[in-house]
Amino acid sequence: MSEERYGEFVLVRRHGRVAELVLDRPKAMNAVSADMARSVVAACAALGADRDARVVVLTSSHERAFCVGADLKERNSMTDAELVRARPLSRGAYTGVLELPMPTIAAVHGYALGGGFELALSCDVIVADGTAVVGLPEVSVGVIPGGGGTQLLPRRVGAARAAELIFSARRVEAPEARELGLVDELVEPGRDREAALELASRMAANSPVGLRAAKRALRLGHGLDLRAGLEVEDAAWRSVAFSGDRAEGVAAFNEKRKPEWPGE
Repeated sequence: MSEERYGEFVLVRRHGRVAELVLDRPKAMNAVSADMARSVVAACAALGADRDARVVVLTSSHERAFCVGADLKERNSMTDAELVRARPLSRGAYTGVLELPMPTIAAVHGYALGGGFELALSCDVIVADGTAVVGLPEVSVGVIPGGGGTQLLPRRVGAARAAELIFSARRVEAPEARELGLVDELVEPGRDREAALELASRMAANSPVGLRAAKRALRLGHGLDLRAGLEVEDAAWRSVAFSGDRAEGVAAFNEKRKPEWPGE
């Protein structure tokens, strides 16, 4: 297993074809400061360009929190002008995760609040353990979810449920979060990272070309009418139909062996 650090607060670990993006600011429960946002942006840019990374798992080094959201202590010291200048950077951290071209899994335990939950929502799948507490409480401090929450949450749970959760600013514990669809898989306390890495390993056994094309079709087709969505799917199919991965996959199936994906 290899490791590479991006700034002071983000670490990327390699588990073969799976990359683990670790939020590593434990003294602040992974609150997203400007420096941490900059590190997330840099790590996501590197991962997005890495053809060897088939799946990314987003984890936390803190025992009691995934991420508690924006660093409000830092925000409190900012002038209005500084806040405006910081906005593209903070936004870039969330879109960096959201726009990763390969499948992404968030491993959540403890608090995942505000921007922390938005980082998880930016992933394709959320695995949470029994200690997880999630929510978008931004209106309770006079702002709104600004890391994608107002758009990603209703896509998960519907407009009315998202409105209730955002307007009430309430925190949701793990069992209810699973029931409402705020998280996708609920595991025993302490197993979120292990379970997410296991799921990522199963995904990573599949064609990297197929994985990226399937994600592209899922993301671009969401919200379109059926006819337009099927056109998105057809375009994604055409991008893989004549690939080396497709040829290898069909050959391996017929020869009853595991495929050796060329990744192109």
